[in-house]
Amino acid sequence: MAHKALNGTNGPISGSQQELQEEYLKSLDELEAGQLVEGTVVALSDEHVFVDVGYKSEGKILLDEFDVKPKNGDKIQVVLITKEGRHGEVVVSKRKADEKVSWRDLKDAFQEGQAVPGKVVKIVKGGFEVLLMKASKAFNPISKMDLFRIENPETYLNLESTFLIERLFHEGRINIIVSRRAWLEKEVAKNKSEFFDSKNEGDTVEGEVKSFTSFGAFVDLGGFDGLLHINDMSWGHVTRPKDYVKKGQKLQLIVSKLDKETQKINLSLKETTANPWDSFNDRYQVDDVIKGKVTKLTDFGAFIELEEGIEGLVHISELSWTKRVKNPKEILKVGDDVEAKVLGFDLEARKVSLGMKQIMTNPWDSIDTLYPVGTKLTRKVKKITQNGAFIELEEGIDAYLSLDDVSWTKKPKSMNQVVQEEQDIEVVVITADPEHRNIRVGVKQLSDDPWTSLKANFPEGSAISGEITNITDFGMFVRIAGGIEGLIPKSHICDTRYQNADEEIKKFKSGDTVKAIVAEIQLSKQKLSLSLKDLQRQVEQSDFAKYLHDADGEKSTMSLGDFIKKED
Repeated sequence: MAHKALNGTNGPISGSQQELQEEYLKSLDELEAGQLVEGTVVALSDEHVFVDVGYKSEGKILLDEFDVKPKNGDKIQVVLITKEGRHGEVVVSKRKADEKVSWRDLKDAFQEGQAVPGKVVKIVKGGFEVLLMKASKAFNPISKMDLFRIENPETYLNLESTFLIERLFHEGRINIIVSRRAWLEKEVAKNKSEFFDSKNEGDTVEGEVKSFTSFGAFVDLGGFDGLLHINDMSWGHVTRPKDYVKKGQKLQLIVSKLDKETQKINLSLKETTANPWDSFNDRYQVDDVIKGKVTKLTDFGAFIELEEGIEGLVHISELSWTKRVKNPKEILKVGDDVEAKVLGFDLEARKVSLGMKQIMTNPWDSIDTLYPVGTKLTRKVKKITQNGAFIELEEGIDAYLSLDDVSWTKKPKSMNQVVQEEQDIEVVVITADPEHRNIRVGVKQLSDDPWTSLKANFPEGSAISGEITNITDFGMFVRIAGGIEGLIPKSHICDTRYQNADEEIKKFKSGDTVKAIVAEIQLSKQKLSLSLKDLQRQVEQSDFAKYLHDADGEKSTMSLGDFIKKED
């Protein structure tokens, strides 16, 4: 481009014009390479921008050095590279001017502790390259890029943010170290201070779920966290925080606690909705049948969710009319949908008592109809105790078989001598009591009571035969028909006035058949007493009566004592 004419004409220069020209040339001579000067855009081409810096020719700058294409007349700052290029033109640089201005501004910001804008342009070893103020390159260590550990550096590429300058020097080349984390920490401290100054308990705030713990979730309120405790997520029972909120989810929350001294913030999600307990009476009454879901099982019962925020307890005793439930896990699992009846509630304590067995028919109410007295059954022995056994009539309903009801005549010492668990046994119902939920069965009642037959057929004083089963120091045991054992006491072996009982008892042995008199029958005690002595007397009396009848056909006045003496 041609040099500019100083007077705009080709004619001779006047004296005043010459003075101006000399002054102008003098000012140009004062320009030095590397100096920052202001120029005016005078022309543009497809690749260049031409700038008038007040010299004899315009400077030419590549269009690539501009972020935004300039217009004619725009004022820009450039650095003078040289006043005479290879073609006699002035050489200037906008990029170097930007660096010079940026360096000046960065020095001011560093000295004053002010943050500067920048953009992450590259991932380098140990951190990131950041372009500050669109001109100066800086290094941001990875540990100082954010408030938390960075797992994926690529996510920070092209991030535009604000940075604090931690180190700035120029020793041959510019060296700048920045920290985005330091700026974030200052912002967090400022935001947190403003939060505590402006918010009160009960205020509604917005936050983003940041992370989880076993007891809740931390919510980002603007670089600082508030705690959303698991108990504050719902009016209902919360087991897993992740079931109610998701990471990254934005929530409207109530400030439930604000402690300025400890700088702790507690948040509540459930308080953004009405407390369902406040309107419990509008929806539930005693004896209502409800549908719910099992949320928790314990040793003492099951918790059932009636609706979100309201749970009731089914005590273990209210699970079944008949089944002896040792642990609710035997019949329920978490997540089961069930029906239950409202047995009662305490709104102040926020407790609801539920029953599951109450929605089913209680078989004990009609036990006397299901199993009337006299019903004969063959069932399995469920459990044996020392003095009896439980016989399972059906699932959950057991009848009791007492050791006393096993046999009319035998006296076993324990039930194990009679039956074993899981053994099938025939029994008969002897009592059925719905009120006390008691049903008893017997084995001996399957046959007639031999004691009753004994009493009827062999009254006291009658003679009966039996087999000696045992001889002891105090008498002899004799088994008669029906398996009944009676005792002949030693004192009733013989008439001790005339015979020696010890000698007489030696004449008998087990297995011998003897005939004796029924001395006493006690049905209540199932006790039979027999007597040989009474039989002997009966025989003697019979013989004496016959003797009197045969004596000359005349009535005799002889006594039994006289008869006995006569016989001697």
